[in-house]
Amino acid sequence: MPEPLIGITTYLEPAARWGVWELPAALLPAGYPRIVQRAGGLAAMLPPDDPGRAGATVARLDGLVIAGGADVDPGRYGAERDPGCGPPARERDDWELALIRAALESGTPLLGICRGMQLLNVALGGTLVQHLDGHTGPPGTTGVFGTHRVTPVPGTRYASVAPEPCDVPTYHHQCVERPAPGLVIGAHAADGTVEAVELPGAPWVLGVQWHPEMGDDPRLLEALVAAARDRVPRPATVRTAAADPVP
Repeated sequence: MPEPLIGITTYLEPAARWGVWELPAALLPAGYPRIVQRAGGLAAMLPPDDPGRAGATVARLDGLVIAGGADVDPGRYGAERDPGCGPPARERDDWELALIRAALESGTPLLGICRGMQLLNVALGGTLVQHLDGHTGPPGTTGVFGTHRVTPVPGTRYASVAPEPCDVPTYHHQCVERPAPGLVIGAHAADGTVEAVELPGAPWVLGVQWHPEMGDDPRLLEALVAAARDRVPRPATVRTAAADPVP
């Protein structure tokens, strides 16, 4: 059986530098594709696109990862902007919310990481804490991942993947406030922060607050890839008239 194709959403930045170039860029930390590859999947980057193309995009995938990144626009869940909330990434919000909904409708296995978990919650009707102190990394540092312990909730999908409390790499300042209807909490931090959410049953849908791509524990991605591999084969892509051979 061929390796499952796992799409990973990307950042969209006004400028990035490599070599002699500084240009607008769709980019992704290398830890994301590497952990997908390590888990046995093929990694495909999904930069922001027309939300109307989300269904066709997901139809070509076996699994989907919504990556971390900028704060979710609080208008998406009907809240006023807190002064501690970061600037919006509207193109990402539009695209990734559409991808999440397409994955849920199609039964495509879905993993949300940090912002991705928060967007999953928002897509299903939940709300977020816009500014959470003490979770952005070691005190006095910027752009440095911290570590804290998460404890699984027995009987959840997350607990079936990682049944024991474990230390995870973390960097965030938003989190789930009110879980969306139907979402089950799969893990907590010591201070009560929701660290994992999931939809029970099929399809395979899980979100985590931390960054597994920055650690050395591949179990979450292995579980996603296994779910993608076990899917009923997706239907053949609908061909457009332009793709048909000339008679």
